[in-house]
Amino acid sequence: MDRKQLQHQVASVRKSLFDQGYLDDQFNRLEDLQDETNPSFVEEVVTLFYSDSARFIQNIEQAMIKKPNIDFGKLDDYMHQLKGSSSSFGAKKVKNECSQFRECCSARNIEGCIKAFQQLKQEHATLRRKLETYFQLVKQAGIAGRT
Repeated sequence: MDRKQLQHQVASVRKSLFDQGYLDDQFNRLEDLQDETNPSFVEEVVTLFYSDSARFIQNIEQAMIKKPNIDFGKLDDYMHQLKGSSSSFGAKKVKNECSQFRECCSARNIEGCIKAFQQLKQEHATLRRKLETYFQLVKQAGIAGRT
């Protein structure tokens, strides 16, 4: 595939991430911070998010298995941190699921928390796959541009 086709594909995949509601404007702001001195800035931020979020998800899973003594305050704290991390790079669907989970925590609704958490993990994994594809295309387009 030539450079022009790759660039078109990158733009198309990027647009679909926004159109499908996976990303919001914060992703644009993050991209604005990327420059020639740090051309992988956005990918590095996203990689850091996935590293941190794995720990948050594990903590939440551990806290949720402590039935009937669920500490909703602790669950809410973990989810607040995950929501903040998601917001920092524009992971819109993940952030929305975090909000849903936190509402269930406030209502002390463990079944709602479980349902929201399953949906969050699904959105988290889906976004990861989509972003991996996107960053792979970005790299290919960059390599094609240098040859």
